[in-house]
Amino acid sequence: MEEAYIATPLGITKIAGDVNGIVSITVLNADVPITEVIPEVLEDTVYQLREYFKEERKDFNLILNPEGTDFQKRVWKALEDIPYGKTISYMDLSKTLGDPKAIRAVAAANGKNPLWIVVPCHRVIGSDGSLTGYAGGLHRKKWLLELESPAKQQSLF
Repeated sequence: MEEAYIATPLGITKIAGDVNGIVSITVLNADVPITEVIPEVLEDTVYQLREYFKEERKDFNLILNPEGTDFQKRVWKALEDIPYGKTISYMDLSKTLGDPKAIRAVAAANGKNPLWIVVPCHRVIGSDGSLTGYAGGLHRKKWLLELESPAKQQSLF
């Protein structure tokens, strides 16, 4: 398993993967040394994440290989279908998966998403529009949703 640590606007991000795909992308709440030479199998992931943060990429084209239960993988796959700049509720996600009563299980699986940004769990919000639950911190969820918002806040000065 190869690893790389890169700087992003939201903190140091750890990427792990191998020839079978990317296993995890996580934002850290600690300072660690930035990887100077990115392993070849992670180069495309680093490139695509940098494009995303520069608002030059809306969709990712990566081989993903997250570890999880079959149910978690179904939820994560459904997250990939949420378009850039859009949000859905946990209830909507549960309905998409065919069981509106599974909302808590869906929310738990969403919270265990190991592929930060690439599998866009930040696009799932509460039914009332609130920014509920985000493993990376609500301040990061808010920042990501603002980055993807079609209506950018304009400065008066």
